[in-house]
Amino acid sequence: MKDARLRFVSLAIGLIALAIASLGAKAQEASDSFLSDLHNFRISNYMALDAYYRFSGTGDTDTLNEIVVGINTANDAMNNVSQSTAGVLSGDQIEALNQEFDKFKALMRDNINDVRNRGYPDLRLVSDMANQAVTMNNMATELYTVAQESSQTKTNARVEAARMAAVKMAQMMAKYSVRSNSAVTQTFQGSDTETSLDEQARQFDELLATVRNGPAQGELKTLLDDISSKWQFIRGSYINYNENNVGFVIDRYSKGILNSLATTIDLLQNPAS
Repeated sequence: MKDARLRFVSLAIGLIALAIASLGAKAQEASDSFLSDLHNFRISNYMALDAYYRFSGTGDTDTLNEIVVGINTANDAMNNVSQSTAGVLSGDQIEALNQEFDKFKALMRDNINDVRNRGYPDLRLVSDMANQAVTMNNMATELYTVAQESSQTKTNARVEAARMAAVKMAQMMAKYSVRSNSAVTQTFQGSDTETSLDEQARQFDELLATVRNGPAQGELKTLLDDISSKWQFIRGSYINYNENNVGFVIDRYSKGILNSLATTIDLLQNPAS
């Protein structure tokens, strides 16, 4: 009888431990997904901004579609953040970010309409949108940090460096688009507070070095080598942006780097997959 009671107690303890572990795994998964959505939100908005700068000079329908894709992707990420069960940010914090996003979308809509209706942008409105993009994404970055700390998520240092590198690349793309687009470059140079392109490029150097500082085999090594190769090809244009104006090359290679960084993040998070 005593042995039976001991077996029952042992089984109960085992089931409780399994339930706790399962809840912990689900909480970790929710936190990881939450951080991923905040990351995608930042990237998508800068991609939309980059596409707008190109659209402002051409009025091209395909480029307009890129803006729509960027905004829709950011919208999906924002909805995921709002509906998340991770519980790592307050409702007020999420709503504050959503309000900044609404301002950005409204400015984007107005700026698109200016180009479509008048054939050229209103530089004041373009400047407002650029500054709003920085304000919004700075808030998203701050909330990302808060979410990391409050959820106590164990994030891989290389994953974080890769995410930061991706955001930096998206920022550089948008800023370079301003300089390489004849419709806006003469009097408008981007947001009032954003770091200069050459300094952003040097920051990207450091982040990429961190991503590469670790074991890499197979597909991961191929991806990291490809990112480094593409970066070395366009780095000089970002550093010397006043001398090397090759917008279509920068756009293509930068997008290639972003795609490879996204896959790199997946591989670093799931090394066995």
